[in-house]
Amino acid sequence: MTSMGKTRRMMSVGLTGAALALTLAGPARAGETPTAATATDTADSRASADTATADGRASAPGPGAGFGAGATAPGWQLTPTGTDARFRGLAAVDRATAWAAGSKGTVLRTTDGGRSWRDVSPPGAGELEFRDVEAFDARRAVVLAIGEGEASRVLRTEDGGTTWTESFRNTDPRAFYDCMTFFDPRHGLAMSDPVDGKYRILSTRDGGRSWQVLPSAGMPDALPGEAGFAASGQCLVSAGPEDVWLATGGGATGRVLHSADRGVTWRATASPIPAGDPARGVFGLAFRDRAHGIAVGGDYRKDQPSPQAAAVTGDGGRTWRASATPPPAYRSGVAWLPHSRSAALAVGPTGTDLTTDGGRTWHTVDTGSYDTVDCTRDGTCWASGEKGRIARLTPGRPGGPLG
Repeated sequence: MTSMGKTRRMMSVGLTGAALALTLAGPARAGETPTAATATDTADSRASADTATADGRASAPGPGAGFGAGATAPGWQLTPTGTDARFRGLAAVDRATAWAAGSKGTVLRTTDGGRSWRDVSPPGAGELEFRDVEAFDARRAVVLAIGEGEASRVLRTEDGGTTWTESFRNTDPRAFYDCMTFFDPRHGLAMSDPVDGKYRILSTRDGGRSWQVLPSAGMPDALPGEAGFAASGQCLVSAGPEDVWLATGGGATGRVLHSADRGVTWRATASPIPAGDPARGVFGLAFRDRAHGIAVGGDYRKDQPSPQAAAVTGDGGRTWRASATPPPAYRSGVAWLPHSRSAALAVGPTGTDLTTDGGRTWHTVDTGSYDTVDCTRDGTCWASGEKGRIARLTPGRPGGPLG
């Protein structure tokens, strides 16, 4: 694939307020949603996909939201980050702690529930594009920078971002790393777009201190023009100690690849989310267990429709079914709500959608711009995106939307 072709690909409610509040009370290359793999977020191609309200506030909830006048509705509460970086990497640890990683080499951390954010960016990282972050607690985190050749790197901190150690730098000009995931604090994977016709998988067994490229014998061939989307840190996700899924686009079919042995062998399955163009495919995945998953995506270009932007599986990704009522537009991030077997949120540059039936039907509940979303076991959901936007889902205010 030419560098120009890769650059194009990178461009990168059924639930009532009371029910959601109860839930919360419990515990590119291919696909920058808008860009080429540069170290800025200002290219014209990015701007075409960065569509959102100017101040990031949402309009009223969509049909069926169940947010009546005077009702106390949960909502996205924007937090003060003090930066205009775009945060496509997000790791929610618990109600107090979250990490965000984004453009211009920016990494932020909060330990007070978002009331304040500390800039813990690695020194000298201003030219890097961070697209994924995996955090284990308030002190330990791993961030992934994307780009061709040596622009793809992994850095790790064990002291809350006071110091960072570079643990991997890609030296193969053909590789371009998009996403990473961890099964536990020691075992994790990162994925690169195809090299020699197959996705490249990087593995760590020591919490990201060292990495090794896994053999490619168990990886099926990539489709012509196929790659991953570095849009939300969710093109590679895991559930449990062994299972991992990889989302693709750009080829003739948007596919999901599954491995049940930590990335050694893989099986590819077609999804109903349309592809066939460098801007279309599966952008984000979320699994609440090794069987039940949701895929979201579409076409990141604002002037192009995304008629089948979500799909669901109940068999670990062996088969996928199109959502009967999908989100109305491209979505890049998705997360299951805590302590729910059927509720999830999907986010994108034009809004947030909610499902309460496991992904079969979706309803728009917000029109603010977010790229990714993450929820914690103790009952907190976070979202992040352009212009320094990081928000926390809160019990809300009278009549308040998810804004």
